[in-house]
Amino acid sequence: MYKDLSNILNQYKSDDFKLFQERLIKTVYEIIGVKTPDLKRIAKEIGNDYEFMNNLPHTYFEENQVHAFILSNLKDFDSAIVLIDKFLNFVDNWATCDQLCPKSFKKNKDKLLVYIDMWIKSYHPYKMRFAIKCLMSYFLDDDYDIKYLYKVVDIESDEYYVNMMIAWYLSVALVKRWDDAIKVIEDKGLDKFIHNKAIQKAVESFRISDEKKAYLKMLKK
Repeated sequence: MYKDLSNILNQYKSDDFKLFQERLIKTVYEIIGVKTPDLKRIAKEIGNDYEFMNNLPHTYFEENQVHAFILSNLKDFDSAIVLIDKFLNFVDNWATCDQLCPKSFKKNKDKLLVYIDMWIKSYHPYKMRFAIKCLMSYFLDDDYDIKYLYKVVDIESDEYYVNMMIAWYLSVALVKRWDDAIKVIEDKGLDKFIHNKAIQKAVESFRISDEKKAYLKMLKK
């Protein structure tokens, strides 16, 4: 089926949606303009097609999105992580990066940490962004350790989408781990953009009290 994927994708294209995505997503891949529900359905129809997943790079943005949905649905961590690590080399935009939500990660956090460390040190912006996203998704609740928070806030990058992810992580940490995260804000050691963006995102959250929001606003740079 994947050999006819471009033809299938074109059956669902929307010129208006294509224009919208082209304004929103900066990518070297050509955008057809297919909405997410259709991409999810196509991904389920393709299933675990390893020939498709190994046939990189793809031509279209939507092929990468389908690929990300397939990887997210894989249940075996050991096979999924190899394919994800390979796929990340070809990810060039925030949408595809953030689309990756592997179900196999939740029960294999110890193994995942090894890859998170590797991705953070890679200097590949979307490997770094994905690593931070994993720390936000899987290591701010029961498996939280303050060292993970500092692993994120100690990152130095000139990449906009890495810094946006750091701010997003910190805003969620302010919800879930206020006592530790607020110290980072109070110290004011972060880049000004990250610092203020984290405060902005936290203030926009309905999960933070009005009192805390007022205090955060006082800490803006």
